[in-house]
Amino acid sequence: MEKNLEIIDIIKNALKEDIGRGDITSNLLIPENQGAEMAFVARQEMVVCGTFIPEMVYAQIDSDVCVTLGVKDGDVITKGAIIAVATGNARALLAGERVALNIMQRMCGVASLTREYVDAVKDTKAVILDTRKTMVNIRILDKYSVTVGGGENHRIRLDDMVMIKDNHITLCGGINKAVEKARYGTNLPIILECDTMAQVEEAIISRPDRILLDNMDNDMLKKAVSLVGGKIPLEASGGVSLETVYGIAETGVDYISVGKITHSASAVDIGADIVFS
Repeated sequence: MEKNLEIIDIIKNALKEDIGRGDITSNLLIPENQGAEMAFVARQEMVVCGTFIPEMVYAQIDSDVCVTLGVKDGDVITKGAIIAVATGNARALLAGERVALNIMQRMCGVASLTREYVDAVKDTKAVILDTRKTMVNIRILDKYSVTVGGGENHRIRLDDMVMIKDNHITLCGGINKAVEKARYGTNLPIILECDTMAQVEEAIISRPDRILLDNMDNDMLKKAVSLVGGKIPLEASGGVSLETVYGIAETGVDYISVGKITHSASAVDIGADIVFS
């Protein structure tokens, strides 16, 4: 992840947005050559994610800034833990502080919420998946954060797999026709969304690579699991929360996709404090 050009572009755009023509306050108050040390400190318990971000941020501002890590991605840390320490020009440290914090706080938030869902179903076979309901233009960071939290990625983009939904089925004239067209047009995995048991019955005949059971209650999910009999992997989706995810997992589905782990994750609290100057 550290050398990913897409992440570098995200950081460049974020710095341009935040700094503008320059950090006026620091330029007025801080001597040009003053050195300092800045610690990025956890202010709550969290799953750490994005430890490479400070170094990538400061590489765009001042390549002489040195970043030392105190933890690694995936660690669970408590309030007061030092995530990273950046040493170098004080103006540079202050100029990159907010961008580094904003990105890490979100990444840790997504990873931490994902871990809650993963832990909630740990006694079952269900795998927690994300969705495409991510923050615009930073999907790569959201998706990576999910994996750090112990979840797995669903499709990253529309070109990763075939996902046949109700509108596709309507336009194609039925489930069998839609799956057949997809199968003869690509070697990519085919996921078929089903809203009813009748559609599940059709799906068994069409044999997609996975059946997505959309907005079904637990009784319907159990029936679908029994009907499919392990022949095709099943994914439950729609209205999943921390309160309901275990009950869904108990039905026997293989996957549970959760939009909330990316579209509703709260940023964690991380501080950036000058500890030496």
